[in-house]
Amino acid sequence: MKIAILVEGSTEKAFKPILIEFLKRYLPQQMPKLKFVTSGSGGRIPKGNKLKRQVEKLMSGKEAYDAVIALTDVYTDTKGIRDFEDAEDAKKKMREWVGNNPKFYPHVASYEFEAWLLPFWSTIQKLAKHNKSAPSGNPEKVNHDNPPSQRIKEIFELGKSSRSYNKARDAKKILEQNDLMDAIEACSELKAFINTILSLSGGNAIP
Repeated sequence: MKIAILVEGSTEKAFKPILIEFLKRYLPQQMPKLKFVTSGSGGRIPKGNKLKRQVEKLMSGKEAYDAVIALTDVYTDTKGIRDFEDAEDAKKKMREWVGNNPKFYPHVASYEFEAWLLPFWSTIQKLAKHNKSAPSGNPEKVNHDNPPSQRIKEIFELGKSSRSYNKARDAKKILEQNDLMDAIEACSELKAFINTILSLSGGNAIP
């Protein structure tokens, strides 16, 4: 099984090795070949016809992939313009852009990748060297107005680490020091993303 996963560049650096090690526990004899693909403006997942063309390209030719997964954040840009309202809107729009393609699987880090780090707040506190309290409630409901990455950036800049948060460096450290299953159990969109890979690879979904 060959699966292409469209992601941001910084997400790839932080998440890819953690994801692969996790999947090996559940797919010891049938690990898929995963290719993380980055593109689009500022590293974002492309929109509209650009996404459709990229998906179709990955599914054709000698190196054709058996499935393509798109993993996007739910963005608010620096001008306050939102690409998507929420996770369901993002998945709906990506399906519409790509069209009726049964090998395409849209997924979302709701509202952004850093939501999947919030279950590991004690590790974030240690790295930031600050005891600021964790955001309350469901990690995937920490949204546009004060998103997870901003919460993590704040604690790093308040702490004695004397630096700001860096996704490629710090997210990887946070994930390495914890069990991804804890985030999967807390974050339904992460669980859905993982289960798509497990199901495509002949494994059992996480209940």
